[in-house]
Amino acid sequence: MATLAAFMTTPLIQWYPGHIAKAERSLQEHLKKVDVILEVRDARIPLSTHHPQIKQWVGNRERILILNRLDMISEATRQQWTAWFQAQGEEPLFTDAQHGKGIEAVIKAAQQVGESVNQRRRNRDMLPRPVRAVVIGFPNVGKSALINRLLKRRVVESARRPGVTRQLRWIRISDQIELLDAPGVLPARLTNQLAALKLAICDDIGEAAYDNQRVASAFIGLLQQLEQGKVLKARYSLDPTTSTEEDYLHQLAEHRYQGDVERAACQILNDFRKGQLGAIALELPPGDAAHTTATETLANPNPAPMESKERLESRPSLVDLLTEQPIGDGN
Repeated sequence: MATLAAFMTTPLIQWYPGHIAKAERSLQEHLKKVDVILEVRDARIPLSTHHPQIKQWVGNRERILILNRLDMISEATRQQWTAWFQAQGEEPLFTDAQHGKGIEAVIKAAQQVGESVNQRRRNRDMLPRPVRAVVIGFPNVGKSALINRLLKRRVVESARRPGVTRQLRWIRISDQIELLDAPGVLPARLTNQLAALKLAICDDIGEAAYDNQRVASAFIGLLQQLEQGKVLKARYSLDPTTSTEEDYLHQLAEHRYQGDVERAACQILNDFRKGQLGAIALELPPGDAAHTTATETLANPNPAPMESKERLESRPSLVDLLTEQPIGDGN
């Protein structure tokens, strides 16, 4: 199997700007009718699931920031992100849309925006109307599940896979709120391969092209740099510190899947996505001590106990490999 150095030859993640441009044009047309934007991000990777055009789209509208998948991060991580966003002048709302947690706070925040909108309408001698909201976010961050919870019934298809929502449509939540369900929108281009890797690991990438084995190998390395390698040993009874990421994947394939490396790669990724590896955040707030330590470790990996110093020194760092290649052209 190719080593991490192979990431230098071709982009790790590829997607297709033509599809994205069409979705963005449709979304921007509908945004003209919207009062408030519900921006949904993945709580495991709040920075990587921030769309670079969100500020442009919001304009002078109200925006509610929602960090979904609360159940997949620890309480300590939640508190860290809350403090960080508050320092930026934002108040994040945390939800677990699959299980209905945090939904009432979202409804209350949208209703407060509606009250402000209708007060302005009254001041201009206009009749009140329901507040018009749109749900925006990357594919598979939980937008459809959130809408179903807001409605308290299943009206949009929701599944743990990207690309379920295909078209824009308005849904009446109540006499106070109308909601626009929009497909997930990716940036036309990302130059940060590490962010793209996290999107692929969390399955927030939509209909992109990537190699499961390469992503799983990089995920194993990322877990170790974040000092979370112990979860792999606990889950699979194999210690990741005694081998390279690629070797570990092959060992797991031999140990559990009759040598089927692709199956082993998919299993590791699915276990993480379903929470079987525990509550693991792949991002912590910038400036956080643990985040700084992990970043420094990524850039300067320490030798694994059973790997020679010479072999390790010849290997490129994970961050160097994942940040040098721009992605998104699909070439």
